[in-house]
Amino acid sequence: MNIQELVHLIQFNDDEAAFNRLYRLQVNKLYQFAYSFLGDKEPAEEIVNDLFLKIWLNRSSLDSIRNMPVYMYITVKNACLNYLRGTSTKQSKEANIAEAYYFHLSVDPAQLLIGKELQSEILMAVDSLPPRCKLIFKMVKQDGLSCREVADILNLSHKTVFAQLVIALKKLEEVIK
Repeated sequence: MNIQELVHLIQFNDDEAAFNRLYRLQVNKLYQFAYSFLGDKEPAEEIVNDLFLKIWLNRSSLDSIRNMPVYMYITVKNACLNYLRGTSTKQSKEANIAEAYYFHLSVDPAQLLIGKELQSEILMAVDSLPPRCKLIFKMVKQDGLSCREVADILNLSHKTVFAQLVIALKKLEEVIK
């Protein structure tokens, strides 16, 4: 069942099971996204949970949302920016983003063939990317969002997202050679 089908069940049937499934599908991705902005576990969890509470409370009007995953990312991003504006330690939190960023490579048969040492080098290469480049790479490669969706979420041009993705891939290619 895809996200739109779950949203339909939530909106028209008040289906709590569908809501719980939507939550399980998206909560970790959204939490990591929020954490990449805030570098702080507690407010990241709170922002994501507030989003799901808002979705449930406003379930009767969910049909006005064209693309639920993009809506969720944009809502979380805006809440994170509002949170950062409200804190006096914004600069220190932004400096911690690169350090605290958590990244996973998805496992597929091709990656299983890559040796542990090479995988470690790739992870180090991804970690060494500038924060925005790393975030874009993660959103496209791990979360499966299109470049256009990432551009909409981060308020960037499609060309900027594509350029950042190319930078990330070139860096990884250098490691693999």
